[in-house]
Amino acid sequence: MSNPYRRPQAAVLERRLREPRRFIQVVAGPRQVGKTTLVRQVTAALGLPTIHASADEPTLRGPGWLAQQWEAARHAAARHGTAVLALDEVQKVQGWAERVKRLWDEDSAAGRDVRVVLLGSAPLLVRHGLTESLAGRFETIRLPHWSYREMREAFGFTLEAYLHFGGYPGAAALAREPDRWARYVRDALIETTVARDILLLEPVRKPALLRRLFELCCRHSGQILSFNKMLGQLQDAGNTTTLAHYLDLLEAAGMAAGLQKHAGHHARRRASSPKLQVYNTALMTATLDLRPEDVAREPALRGRLVESAVGAHLLNGALETGFAVRYWRERGREVDFVLEHRGRLLAIEVKAGHAAGARSGIDAFLALHPDARPLLVGGEGIPLEDFLLEPPTRWLEA
Repeated sequence: MSNPYRRPQAAVLERRLREPRRFIQVVAGPRQVGKTTLVRQVTAALGLPTIHASADEPTLRGPGWLAQQWEAARHAAARHGTAVLALDEVQKVQGWAERVKRLWDEDSAAGRDVRVVLLGSAPLLVRHGLTESLAGRFETIRLPHWSYREMREAFGFTLEAYLHFGGYPGAAALAREPDRWARYVRDALIETTVARDILLLEPVRKPALLRRLFELCCRHSGQILSFNKMLGQLQDAGNTTTLAHYLDLLEAAGMAAGLQKHAGHHARRRASSPKLQVYNTALMTATLDLRPEDVAREPALRGRLVESAVGAHLLNGALETGFAVRYWRERGREVDFVLEHRGRLLAIEVKAGHAAGARSGIDAFLALHPDARPLLVGGEGIPLEDFLLEPPTRWLEA
């Protein structure tokens, strides 16, 4: 990605790297959201000698590779006083967490000023030892998929372009060639994420099922679908436990999630039918091979895309802020999204012309939760464009 646009998280990383060496910085987010570009922008601004290395290879790196990169950074620090070591996709190095801990602690004891940045997927880093081995030694900067505001400022996207082409900066230049764009997203983003970020690291007995489940998430994004119904649509699906586990893996990779039903103070995992939701509408349109004119011709399809864009906006905001994103449904009444953060509840209904005749659940939800705030997006409520231009916390804290 050659665009000079700097995401807001770059200022946070730059400020931390300018401080005296204190913590390992973990820049975490899905594939192709600009983690490497952001780190290179920051290290260029710092003017410090920097060793950039990536473990993102089809086969796992050996432990010696990590020690080699660290020694190169130590050599640079010895010559210049300070150096930065940026390790991309470090979770793919065998035994990486224990070795990073040992090397970091050696530098601390010796007074070496090697400032370390680890890049990768936060859930996958955690699964492979981040919290156990490096407790107390790191802090995280979460990098979600690009928002509408970012794509508009960096690439001039309109609202309709963002709904269809989503928030992948590397694919933005291909938006004028929808077929080429879709092939790029499927081959370079989706398949690479599945093959290198999930199958390479996780024990997946049925890779074909994982791929079909992802396609199902794209086809039904914004819809509530029980695991039993999923079993009926997927061949060789095994059982609901397998599907729930694979859905967890897709969520860890920042591809798709199964939102849980809001149930008072508890939303028990897998106790209810999940609401499927993509993290980026590009995944949905590319997987289903939708062209912009297809969406323009079918109001119901555009409505699903609108609701998926709202859900993706909320999920990506939750990656940074930590609020819970759920849905609610009782006796045929439904609330599209329920946000909960620090005791506050926000009930969001999305109107995109596709739900004519649907029974709104806002009134029923407010009867059960009188302290909740309602928010209508679209229709006579907040315009969709205005909603997507603001971080979700703007509406939680209003």
